[in-house]
Amino acid sequence: MHEDGNGGAEHAATPEPARGVNQPGFLALERELTVLLRRARASQGEMARAVHPDLEPSAYGLLVRLDECGGQRATELAAYIGVGKATMSRQLRALEELGLVAREPDPADGRAWLVAVTREGRERVSRVREARRARYAGRLADWDPAEVTELARLLNQLNRGTEK
Repeated sequence: MHEDGNGGAEHAATPEPARGVNQPGFLALERELTVLLRRARASQGEMARAVHPDLEPSAYGLLVRLDECGGQRATELAAYIGVGKATMSRQLRALEELGLVAREPDPADGRAWLVAVTREGRERVSRVREARRARYAGRLADWDPAEVTELARLLNQLNRGTEK
């Protein structure tokens, strides 16, 4: 903000960039994250097809979340994934039709339903996740294990920072 001649505040049309945004480290970070995210999107499609040929790539993350956290309400899943109720409902219906998830009554609230991975869904997701970890292990075989651990720690820190 700048003071105009009359003592009032004058707002800039565009926000000023954050300090240091043009530093080489941030430029390199932007470039590398762009490559990583592009590859991750492609990989997510491959993993979804490995779980089931008709599985949408965006639904793969739902299966992983349910596999890791257990049954959840559709509204919780929608909030976690960052989509609306209608989109979540459509994705869950598709997963149910593929036999990968099922709805069950919420023991804490008889009026609500929880969505959970079926045995078939759990087995399929586990196979795909194990294969993915094996690929990571192969690609990072020449890394020091401490570097792999440090990368995981830094990515976790980045993910936590972007949730704010």
